[in-house]
Amino acid sequence: MKTLLVSVSGIRGIIGNGLEPQTIVKYSKAFADFCDNKNIVVGRDSRITGEMVKNIVIGTLSASGANVFDIGIVPTPTVQFAVKKLNASGGIAISASHNPNEWNALKLLNSTGQFLTPEENKILIKLSEDQEKQNLYVSWDKIGKISIQTEALKWHKEAVLKLKYINLEQIRARKFKVVLDCVNGAGAWIMPELLRDFGCEVIEVNCEKNGIFPRLPEPLPENLIETMEIVKKHNPDLCIVVDPDVDRLVLIDENGEPFIEENTVALATDFVLSKEKGNVVVNLSTTRAVDDIAKKYGCQVFRTPVGEANVVKKMKEINAVIGGEGSGGVICPALHYGRDALVGTALVLQKLAEFGGKLGELKKTMPKYFITKRKIEIGTQNPDKIISTLADIYKNEKVNLEDGLRIDFDDHWVHFRKSNTEPIIRIIVESSNEKKSSELIEKYLNQIILMK
Repeated sequence: MKTLLVSVSGIRGIIGNGLEPQTIVKYSKAFADFCDNKNIVVGRDSRITGEMVKNIVIGTLSASGANVFDIGIVPTPTVQFAVKKLNASGGIAISASHNPNEWNALKLLNSTGQFLTPEENKILIKLSEDQEKQNLYVSWDKIGKISIQTEALKWHKEAVLKLKYINLEQIRARKFKVVLDCVNGAGAWIMPELLRDFGCEVIEVNCEKNGIFPRLPEPLPENLIETMEIVKKHNPDLCIVVDPDVDRLVLIDENGEPFIEENTVALATDFVLSKEKGNVVVNLSTTRAVDDIAKKYGCQVFRTPVGEANVVKKMKEINAVIGGEGSGGVICPALHYGRDALVGTALVLQKLAEFGGKLGELKKTMPKYFITKRKIEIGTQNPDKIISTLADIYKNEKVNLEDGLRIDFDDHWVHFRKSNTEPIIRIIVESSNEKKSSELIEKYLNQIILMK
């Protein structure tokens, strides 16, 4: 069975088994038409299939009459930043994010440098299905120009260093010692340099520019065992881990203990609200710590369905000053509307510089919650029916049905979401007690099992 996922997150699949050249051509052509065949930015992460995919994408865009800015191997947020900087009609970030080596994807961006909205995505899909238009290419004398743009990383980095919340000299004075793990992804092209510009001593781990991930690339604690052991040997101020396309930031403290990815957005929220009060937007699966922090500053939290596009849409609607997703994705509109580990790193370093201690010490000052995540296979059962039944059981509680089912109780919350790609339901529970979170998630799992 071939693996190809088409959604608002882009076109994602396994190379040679779902994401073949003809598929790449199909969606690249549709995107060229979507952009009216004008100027399009193309960048990729470091994975070994990236050059092949990029060549097909750029060739198709040019054959459609679009001019292409090839910005090379860069983080996805750099592609987003470059679309705005170059005043382009759109952009394609070639990256399967945290998926393993065999995957790749086309992440499609509109003229604002943001992921296509659901409405825009419907237009793109319709264009991809228009066979007559799919076969229309320009004549030899009207093909689009291809230009190599080598400054995109520099633009992005310099903008981060000049971010309005950042006191560069104050951070440099701390002379942070940082372990950095880029999983040999696009972060290796920019993160060591960024940290050194912040005056940090950098101990590089998995920062080789070979594009071969040495472990499962999703920055979860179970995939970072070796990195945590390296941290213990060096006694740094903190450890920074990014995923292959550098939109997620995960931290490890000086003792080699996971800071937990949920805390990245909570920490960024605390810092930004201390400088500028305003609205906060996170998704429905993000820690309640964000609510506690916002309450401390007299600010309001708004929640959206999971997905960067959903968070960004709400942030723009209510003019939020900070937002993101609990997976380690920080969105700071002072720079641009996109999850960005470079921005997240800057905010964390500034917060630590002002705090005066190390990351583990800072963690002790934050709200303490414990998230437990599980999934359950449901076979041929209808996931919507299961979630509807659960919603009926808990109808007298505080229920949110925007994205599956989230129920907020005084002492915990639970979120049930169906997968769009597998016959499973994901369950997330958070409470202020680790044992309690584990017991509660077993309770909810058993409820679903009894429905079978």
